Amino acid sequence: MFEVTKQAARQIRKAAQESDTEELALRIAAMRGPDGSISYQMGFDEFGIGDTLLNSKGIDILISSEAKELLNGTVLDFVELEPGDFQFIFLNPNDPQYRPPTE
Repeated sequence: MFEVTKQAARQIRKAAQESDTEELALRIAAMRGPDGSISYQMGFDEFGIGDTLLNSKGIDILISSEAKELLNGTVLDFVELEPGDFQFIFLNPNDPQYRPPTE
C-alpha cells in the first residue's frame, strides 16, 4: 500500500529523535488539487478513528481513510535533488504529475 525507502526511514527516525516524538507515528496526508495533482503533508501524530496503521522499514505510518486511495502504491524517498539539497519525495503512480524513475 505505502512504503518508505531505507533513506527515508533513516531521516524520519532522525527527525523523531530531534523533536522528541519517537513514541508517535508519522502521519501522511494527501489531497487532490483542482488540476488533479496530489499535495502531501507529513507530521508526527497519534492514531485516530478511521486511520490505517502500517509499518514500513520500522516506521509506523498513519493514513486517514480519506487519503488511503490517493496513497495506494506510493513510495516515500529521501533524495539529494541538487548537491546538498536533500528532500522527501513521493513516488505516487496515482498522481498525474508522477514520472516513473528511469534506470
